[in-house]
Amino acid sequence: MPGPTPPLLALKNLTVGYGQPILTDLNLTLGRGQFVALLGANGSGKTTLLRTIAGRLKPLAGTIKINGQNLKDVKATTLAQTLSVVLTDKPLVPLLRVWEFVALGRYPRTDFLGRLTDHDHEIVEESLREVQAETLAARLVDELSDGERQKVVLARALAQEPELTLLDEPTAHLDLKHRLEIMAILRSLGRRRNLTILAAVHDVESATKFADLAVTLKDGRLLAFGAPEAILSAKAVQNLYDCPAASFDPSLGGLETPPDGLAGRAFVLGGQDKAALIYRFLAKKGYALTTGFFLKTDLDAHVARALGAKVFSWPHPDLKNEDELMALSLKELATCDLLAISEANGPLPELRARLLTEAQSLGLPILRPGPNGDLAPFSLTLERLKNAAAA
Repeated sequence: MPGPTPPLLALKNLTVGYGQPILTDLNLTLGRGQFVALLGANGSGKTTLLRTIAGRLKPLAGTIKINGQNLKDVKATTLAQTLSVVLTDKPLVPLLRVWEFVALGRYPRTDFLGRLTDHDHEIVEESLREVQAETLAARLVDELSDGERQKVVLARALAQEPELTLLDEPTAHLDLKHRLEIMAILRSLGRRRNLTILAAVHDVESATKFADLAVTLKDGRLLAFGAPEAILSAKAVQNLYDCPAASFDPSLGGLETPPDGLAGRAFVLGGQDKAALIYRFLAKKGYALTTGFFLKTDLDAHVARALGAKVFSWPHPDLKNEDELMALSLKELATCDLLAISEANGPLPELRARLLTEAQSLGLPILRPGPNGDLAPFSLTLERLKNAAAA
């Protein structure tokens, strides 16, 4: 009876580097059809690890197995049929058209003379379709934009019909449109082709939103391996990048930078997921934030906390009832320089109305959005306040 199928990729006690170790004692196993994000700061060893798995660098210690076979024993042709590599090097292919460039990926599967069969033609065309680049087939590679070129390089890698693809910063230097397109393509390739993708990325937001699994590297070792939702906590991300100023909220899948508070403090009446833009607008203007009143599960609460705000949600862990919440909020309002109101009415309407009345009695500027949440009135009010303070 046949034994269990070996994992696609297995690293055991692996040490990699250029003469001197950069990463040591790595143990990692990857299955099939997974999109795996490799995360770490510059210099953490991501590229070195990819080059070693690709066979371009020899391991300093330990083993790499692909489909149960030691990498050093895999024939070059077999490896090229199993594994494709997309590094950051810009391809130098003068006067070569896209279709011809992608067809180079068929080389490991052609005959001795490199002749392409009808099947090879079909694979090339399918690979171009997979990356939404079929309309580029007749273009010269040298004439492509960065985003178009990255799609074409990925198509060439797919034309090899690999089981494992290694990518180094696949969205580097790309505009927003192409970054999103490339990441979405990578996410779907695993399901459509049962292809495992191991990609070094800097963007932790992309890892949380697109990758099935994440590997984090720091200080020469593997910190964690698992689902991004499980291993990328706020504390883990700050530690990974040595960036205590940035705040990561796993519920949002994004990074926020708390304001410096040099402009003062703003109390924001949020709720019903309508205040996120107001928080970010005021934070950019330098206002520290206080906000309420909404249920603790409201999306506004997550955004506000990521921006370092004092949050008066309900139920509140330290308060017994709404009267205590109101008393504490009024005390906090007295330290604020303005009150901003989102377009939502929000829960606890009595508390909101009372806080508004108190702000008016204190003479605080009150900011309200325009139609459909337009924040242009905010800009005008803050500009007037700035000019008045300078006069």
